[in-house]
Amino acid sequence: MVDILLCGCFGHMGKVITDCVKKRDDCRIVAGVDINTEESASFPVYKSAEDFDGKADVIIDFSHPNALAGILKYSLKNNCPAVISTTGLSEEQKNDISESSKKVALFFSGNMSLGINLLQELAFKAAKVLGNEFDVEIVEMHHNQKIDAPSGTALMLADSVASAMSEKPEYEYNRQAKREKRTKNEIGIHSVRGGTIVGEHEIIFAGRDEVIKLSHSAASKEIFAVGAVNAAIFLYNKKPGLYSMRDIVESV
Repeated sequence: MVDILLCGCFGHMGKVITDCVKKRDDCRIVAGVDINTEESASFPVYKSAEDFDGKADVIIDFSHPNALAGILKYSLKNNCPAVISTTGLSEEQKNDISESSKKVALFFSGNMSLGINLLQELAFKAAKVLGNEFDVEIVEMHHNQKIDAPSGTALMLADSVASAMSEKPEYEYNRQAKREKRTKNEIGIHSVRGGTIVGEHEIIFAGRDEVIKLSHSAASKEIFAVGAVNAAIFLYNKKPGLYSMRDIVESV
């Protein structure tokens, strides 16, 4: 039985994870962390990870970028592995995760869906084959309550495509701000926010007289919750290091 400390337990994803864990017999939530401690839960809730004085085997973080420093501090102090699922992190925060992973096992992915991570691999292979002869554009769509744009998943996909190119491309987020032709050395990234769209991502490879599209559509947030819980089980008792969904895929 893996004991989980759930950060962001009263957020939308936190509640989905709570429901997901209730259906399993290999893990349980022993405590939660949330700025809102007035809401009730079947486990004790604290304002910060550092306030929790119990024992957890793994942390699942689906909270806010501002909470990352405290979570990493708790993780390092208690040698407690952590699954970092929060999006919108800065490059500095990503570097903090990388540095901390030298001392404790951390799992970090821009998206916890197995399907998205397969899409990432397919995009990499497509970019390898198509090279610089095709223009690449990425379109991501999410619900109207999502704060960060572009999504962490869109950036993850862009990074995967870029890593396959002979020359590192520039990311173009606001083409309407300039009147000039598209350069070959760029990847356009476009964000759409509306309604209750859970998450849709499309990678467009546009060449001469042909277009190739790779896409993924999420029907519910449960796929991300299942991925995060599976990551927590996978991370349990792992040696220090930075792990990702690719490690889970390769372990199957």
